[in-house]
Amino acid sequence: MIEGEKKRIQSFKGVIIKIKSQTFTVRKISGEIGVERIFNINQTSIKKVILNKKGQVRKSKIYYFRKLRGKKAKIKEK
Repeated sequence: MIEGEKKRIQSFKGVIIKIKSQTFTVRKISGEIGVERIFNINQTSIKKVILNKKGQVRKSKIYYFRKLRGKKAKIKEK
């Protein structure tokens, strides 16, 4: 992220809920509010994407994940 003349690295951890050909959407919970951010795959400001866990879900685009709270919002590991 560029703020004036300064550059800084900002990490964004969350669950990938959608992958398209050129973009992917990441969702995280910040306090009690859900935050989604869309990233371009070919964006020059993205240095790397790290995959921590891989899980089993019902659909390829997990929009139903937005409605889930608590233990139901956990993704089962493979």
